[in-house]
Amino acid sequence: MRLTLITPRQGTDNEKNIYDYRYVARFIFSKAYSGYLLAIPTLAALTPPDVDVTITDENVEPIDFDAPTDLVGISVRTMFAKRAYEIASRFRERGVKVVLGGIHASMLPEEARLHADSVVVGEAEAVWGELLEDFRNDRLKPVYRSPGHPNLAECPMPDRRLLKNDRYLLHIVQTTKGCPFFCDFCSVHAFDGTRIRHRSMEQVMNDIRETQRDGILERKKAIFFADDNLVADRRYAKTFLQELAPLDVSWSCQASLNVARNDEILGLMAKSGCGGILIGFESIAPDNLRQMNKKINLRQDFGEAIRKIHSHGILVQGAFIVGHDNDIQDSFRRLAEFINANNVLFALISILTPFPGTGLFDRLEKEGRLLHKDWDRYDSKTVVFEPRNMTPAELKTGFVYVWREVYSFASIYRKLKYFWEKDFWRDQNRRNPIKAKYRVLFAARLMTYLLTRDLERIKFIFKVLPWVFDKRVRISTIITLMAYNDFAYSLREK
Repeated sequence: MRLTLITPRQGTDNEKNIYDYRYVARFIFSKAYSGYLLAIPTLAALTPPDVDVTITDENVEPIDFDAPTDLVGISVRTMFAKRAYEIASRFRERGVKVVLGGIHASMLPEEARLHADSVVVGEAEAVWGELLEDFRNDRLKPVYRSPGHPNLAECPMPDRRLLKNDRYLLHIVQTTKGCPFFCDFCSVHAFDGTRIRHRSMEQVMNDIRETQRDGILERKKAIFFADDNLVADRRYAKTFLQELAPLDVSWSCQASLNVARNDEILGLMAKSGCGGILIGFESIAPDNLRQMNKKINLRQDFGEAIRKIHSHGILVQGAFIVGHDNDIQDSFRRLAEFINANNVLFALISILTPFPGTGLFDRLEKEGRLLHKDWDRYDSKTVVFEPRNMTPAELKTGFVYVWREVYSFASIYRKLKYFWEKDFWRDQNRRNPIKAKYRVLFAARLMTYLLTRDLERIKFIFKVLPWVFDKRVRISTIITLMAYNDFAYSLREK
């Protein structure tokens, strides 16, 4: 039996996406992509050894629609649901059975069934073996529903061997699943449950060690932990961070804002190699936080929390959403000022997007405020609903304004200089120093970017070049922020 597992591409080749790092890849003459989704290597691990498995991530390689296969499995997220359906259609046209799963298919199984022979609703661990056996015996059911949330300690480690590991900038690892919060814009609690479930410590450490044996470049030591909140269970997190420290891994993660209250956890994170924490601030307006049910963020001063995390040598990567019902025209200016004043070097600004399965989607649909269900445009940079206090066009204009204020070259340089003068990355530079030859190569490559009519970029490069050979500087930060600037100025207001 031959099984093909597919991750559809996110966006198009001509569309700039802040998450794919194509700008960075071009700078280093690479075709690398940011990272992979764990769903597909997890399914590969759940598949019996007598099945011939092929994995294709359309973000790093084209799909061979003519390749011999018996069954195709596709993981579906909302922003690439239409592409997933197109892929399914191509295979079904030649008589190949297709199974769809993932969060979008789980939230809208009736829609997914229109494009597939079978749909997996929920996590696949408990039903994947049954599905494959049913397929072998020509009795594939239209829907397989997970009876609950699996015990992660009993689940196999993701099988990354069939991934194109040399095409990714990061490895992805997950230690826990579940989220106890009920934010109305998020579907994690609906899909993964509200109880924190853990992999065993032995599983996690073996998984991390395995990522370090892929034989690629030194940069592959970088890991992003995909837990929705890595430190949700403080006791588990402490043990994990203590076990992680000797492995000498550079990593980043997601965590809730209240991590700033725990100096012990922050100290362990820094000691074990954490370079950045992605924190969902969502909004700086308390009335918005109340409406979205993000009450945990009401208990702490944002600026103070950022300074505390920074004091441990860990960068705060802030996620912010614009377009809430209490947002007004002046909200955009205030948000941009907050991000810049608090030196949030990497801020991810999104337009409020009502994904299926969220309370937000249900509320806006009931109120008749959804503009359409064109899933390609549910990309967090397109307005897909009718805002309360402004027009869709005004929301898009404000969104673009924040991106450009935060990622203008003047703003980027001011924040970089602030961190350089503080010697913010001293621990990372001591643990993983950048060789002089790479600084020379970086400077030479940076100078090629002077061939432009963009005067702001030219001024920025001339300001930055003298810093490139300073040992306090992480040169990867410079090019990443240049990529963010490129994205910001590629955005259109209409």
